[in-house]
Formats: sequence, C-alpha cells, structure tokens
Amino acid sequence: MDLTFTPEEQAFREEVRAFVREKLPAALRHKVVNSLRLTRDDHVMWQRTLHERGWGGPGWPKEHGGPGWNAVQQYIFEEECASAGAPRLIPFGIKMVAPVIMAFGSPEQQKRFLPDISSARKWWCQGYSEPGSGSDLASLKTRAVRGLDKDGDHFIVNGQKTWTTLGQHADWIFCLVRTDPQAKAQRGISFLLIDMKSPGITVRPIITLDGAHEVNEVWFENVRVPAENLIGEENKGWTYAKFLLGHERSNIAGIGISKREIERLKRVAATEKKNGKPLLEDSLFSAKIAQIEVDLMALEMTNLRVLSDEANEKAPGPAASILKIKGTEIQQAITELLVAAVGPYALPYKAESESDEEGDIGPRYAAGLGAHYCNMRKLSIFGGSNEIQKNIISQQLLGL
Repeated sequence: MDLTFTPEEQAFREEVRAFVREKLPAALRHKVVNSLRLTRDDHVMWQRTLHERGWGGPGWPKEHGGPGWNAVQQYIFEEECASAGAPRLIPFGIKMVAPVIMAFGSPEQQKRFLPDISSARKWWCQGYSEPGSGSDLASLKTRAVRGLDKDGDHFIVNGQKTWTTLGQHADWIFCLVRTDPQAKAQRGISFLLIDMKSPGITVRPIITLDGAHEVNEVWFENVRVPAENLIGEENKGWTYAKFLLGHERSNIAGIGISKREIERLKRVAATEKKNGKPLLEDSLFSAKIAQIEVDLMALEMTNLRVLSDEANEKAPGPAASILKIKGTEIQQAITELLVAAVGPYALPYKAESESDEEGDIGPRYAAGLGAHYCNMRKLSIFGGSNEIQKNIISQQLLGL
C-alpha cells in the first residue's frame, strides 16, 4: 500500500493551489479563517467560480459535467481549498443529491437538475430529519400519497422536517417520505425532489444558541409533487438514502479544515499570554495541541488508506464511520482550545464583532470563536450520530 503522492498528484496540487490563490477574494478568505458568518451570496460566488473553471462538481464524472477526478485528486482539491481559506462547498446539492441523481435518476432528471447544481443556479437542502426521527430515520412519518387526476400522476405530501440546514435559501429540497405505511419501516420510504416554491410549503426558522439562522423547520401541507420527481422506484428510497449518507459521512472528516484551524490555534496561542508568557509556551496547553496534531496525523493516514483502497476498487467498509467519528471529534477539540485560549472574549457574538476595529469586545481574532464553538457541537450528531457510527463499526468489525 503506497500512501505517498505521485509526481502527477503533486503537480495537480500546485495547479489547485495556484487557482485558489488567484481566484479566492481576500474578503471571503478573511471571513472563513476568522469563523465569521458567510452569506448565501458568498457561497454562490465561490461555487460559480469553481464551475467556470470546470470544477463545480469535484467528485463528478466527466459525462455529468464534472472534471472526472479520482478520489486522490478530490482529496487534494479539498485540502488545498481548506488550507487557503476557501468556503466549504455546500454539500446538499454537490455531494449529496447529485450523486443520487447520477446513480439512480433517469436521464431526464440528470439533464434537468445536474447543470443547475454545479452552476449554483439552484440551491438544495436536505429533508431527512423529523421530530422524533433523527438517528432513527426509518421511523419518519412525512406521508406521500400517490394519485392520478386530469393534471397527471403526482404525490400529495404532508408532514414536517426539522434541522433543515440553510433551507431558507433553498430552491429545492430532496425528501424521504413514507409511501407505504403498511410496509416494514425501511421498505415503505421513497425519495422525492420537491420544489420549495410549491404551494403548501412553510419554512420556519430555528435560531440556534449562537444567534444564527442556519436551521429550519419545513412544513408540508397538501403539497403536490409531480411523480416525475420520484427518484428511482417507489418504496426503494431507503437504498438511495444509505447511498447518500455514505457520501455525507466520508466528507465530514474535514482533515484540510482541521490542519488550517490548528495553525490558527497556534497563532492565537502565540499571541495570548499566561503569566506574562505566550500561551503556546505553557507546557500543558502545548501538550494539548500536540495531542490533537498526533490524532490528526493518524486520521490522515487512515484517510489515505481509504483512498488507496478506493484506487484498487475496494469498498471502504467501516472506515467511513471511523473517519466521521474521529474527524468531528478533532474539529470540536480545536474549537475548545481556541475558546480556552481567548477566555471571556469568546463569549459575545455581536454584529460589531465583524468589523475590523478592536474595542470592548476584545481582540479581532476572538470575534467569532464563541459562535463557532457552539456551531461545531453539531458535528458529532449530524450525518448519523457518532454513537450510531460506533454501533456500525462494532457490527462490521467485531460482529456484535
């Protein structure tokens, strides 16, 4: 097993690095590296920049408008973008529903939806979780009843989705809905694509602890959905959902982001003082940073082994769950040390914190840390909670 990068892969890294250095606006990088809130326009601008270069769908094959990169190239691309301070790609269209449409959608659906995803002409959100149906997703209750009338074959959808990330921006939502209430839980679910402008859809904000409007409730009241928006076969949606979740979990590890954030942590610790000396020189604090670096190196080796297996057409098995667990734990640990480093200056998150002036709110680099810490608590829950991932690992590796 060769875990080193080839000369061709190193040349590709330089190509990506040069592109991001040239095209990433300084103001956008400033927001990302300081954990300041990004707008919809920020994300759309960067996605369209990548699309114009032919990189709008980094994991997409050429026949669907992507660059046709292999797994190693995708890894290098994400690592270089993260290191440079580029926004993380909004995954719901690019990395979640698009692979499902490619694998299970009809040619007509692929032609209709994929170009608008890559070009950011349409924004997607995910309709999976419901009140009481999060990690136990198969218990979902949102109902879709199929009918036929003078206007054609359709579904009528009623129910509620929750924790719908950035649903307030979305043009479309991909939903798991129950189409056969008599079937075993996983066998009675279908995968629908729903226009968010459809009559009967209501989006209600959920304001999180950091004061942000990032997640929502989405209500469906007699929403009419054309049957042509059904992905694959009716009642086979659980198969497509598992396919999607595999893509989601492997992308949560965030190794490139963690590398960038560790460097940020070191800069902050070199600036903050304890007993008149830089915090970075405190043996206990520096030991905590070192432990995170060791964990991240081990995680990266695991990821590279997965990439090597993929190159040899081997399935990753429980490795996706391992990457998800440890990757999210590392990202949370970094935010904990950042907050510990700046102390009470991490508490507020005010509008004036986003200015470049320093005042009563403390040093500029502390402005977004409190909110960032709160937001990162979600990582160990979404994409299948870490507890669920541990069950998957025990079943697949230990047979428990």
